[in-house]
Amino acid sequence: MKLIPLALTAASTVATAAAGSVAADPEGSWYRQLRKPSWQPPAIAFPLVWTALYADLAVSSAGALASGDAPGAPGSKARRQESTAYRGAFAVNLVLNASWSWLFWRARRPWLAAAECALLTASSADLVRRTYKLNRSAGVALAPYALWCGFATALSTAIARLNHEENIG
Repeated sequence: MKLIPLALTAASTVATAAAGSVAADPEGSWYRQLRKPSWQPPAIAFPLVWTALYADLAVSSAGALASGDAPGAPGSKARRQESTAYRGAFAVNLVLNASWSWLFWRARRPWLAAAECALLTASSADLVRRTYKLNRSAGVALAPYALWCGFATALSTAIARLNHEENIG
């Protein structure tokens, strides 16, 4: 794997994680007072899972980009075009990823955050598809990210439903 794509995807992913974590407030009174579904994982699961998923996202995306930018590969012009489109899809995904925290924690709009998380899930599934097209093993490795985003959508929606009478968003 080339170091430049890895450095770029790692820096972008770290920036996304930092932007999201600045907004998060799991110890705040607003969040503690929300009703949550019985199937919500323990609090410690979230930083552990997200750290692993962000690392996966950075490495898998770097693998896809390195494969797409390889000169002299069969169909290299088309693969470079796919790689360029991949960069845009990757950027959109990262913006959606960080935005959830701001909508949920800062704006305190669980329904809006749940809807945005559904967009993130669709974007993540698309990113897995794009990754797989450029680098099959990287695409397979990225699949847990899309699955977790789907779980996050279900959890966000459940929290919004359980707290609808409080008119919290």
